[in-house]
Amino acid sequence: MKSLSAREAKNEFGRLIDLARAEPVTIEKHGRPVVVVMSVEEYERLTVADSARQAHGEPGKGVASESD
Repeated sequence: MKSLSAREAKNEFGRLIDLARAEPVTIEKHGRPVVVVMSVEEYERLTVADSARQAHGEPGKGVASESD
């Protein structure tokens, strides 16, 4: 997984989008990971997998929704 500083992500937003379309990108602030940026396809894949787990009563961390 690639990683960028928050400053790089801000200054090179177009590059961040290009990178995130290929693989998740960790954004770091003060050297610590704070967020992950990923493609819509990857997000949807994770959301569907989490929904399937929940439907079968399997424990999992889950993916936060916008309402969380």
